[in-house]
Amino acid sequence: MTRNLLVRTLFATLLVGAVALPGGCSWIDAKQREVIFRPVKDDWRGYSGEADNALIRIPVGTSGDEIAAWWMPSPVAGAPALLYLHGARWNLTGSSSRIARYRALGFSVLAIDYRGFGKSSGEMPSEEMTYEDARAAWAKLQQLAPHASHYIYGHSLGGAVAVELARNNPAVAGLILEATFTSMRDMAYQYTWSWLPIDLVLTQRFNSLEKIADVKAPTLFIHGTNDRLVPPTMSEQLFAAATTQKRLLMIEGAGHSNIAWSGAFDKVQDAVHAFFRLPVIGDASTR
Repeated sequence: MTRNLLVRTLFATLLVGAVALPGGCSWIDAKQREVIFRPVKDDWRGYSGEADNALIRIPVGTSGDEIAAWWMPSPVAGAPALLYLHGARWNLTGSSSRIARYRALGFSVLAIDYRGFGKSSGEMPSEEMTYEDARAAWAKLQQLAPHASHYIYGHSLGGAVAVELARNNPAVAGLILEATFTSMRDMAYQYTWSWLPIDLVLTQRFNSLEKIADVKAPTLFIHGTNDRLVPPTMSEQLFAAATTQKRLLMIEGAGHSNIAWSGAFDKVQDAVHAFFRLPVIGDASTR
């Protein structure tokens, strides 16, 4: 079964279940979260992390929950600090190559797993939980690097979390969104039939298109032209709706997740340094 057909079947099943089953509302919420997040606890291909001593734990709220994070400070004094927010399914261990690239760009990096992922508390995240986790991590980043300029990076679903965190937040020096969708509603319609009543049952909305105008920080949009999961037109729509200083970088031939280890990352490196006016430290394209 192809990925598109699988997602289409899952969304259709959710909608039918919401209408047909007793207690359908709670069932549809739980199943949506399963389909959207697909959280993984295990390490990606047995890889446990850049360094065991990079792992820290960040409390979230008053429930006793914690999120696991990697804190990787730059050896360069005064380096900008970046909060890294990954997408669905794979935890931090699946983002190690991309994180390494952004470290090589000169950032200190705090990368987190949402609750339900990796070594974080819980089993199944929700939209609101990811927002809470990101806010807790943002506060921690400001403690860890109090004199740095603070940036946010989000990949795919992590981009939607990043937009929520960055909106109306004057402490954000810059926002980087890679392969980010406009909303979960738009993604659902991308993979289902147009006549399905998705708006009636969708609980996890992640509506970045509605929020992006609230972002005041300079924003760099990055998307591969061969992304078969999130259409590149979605970054174009987000870019058009943004009202701040902005740049759209389309990477020719790149897919949803391979920009970081493709030969095109030098274009990302140049764009990040030029757009945010950051000094060049090392060469991320060779790391």
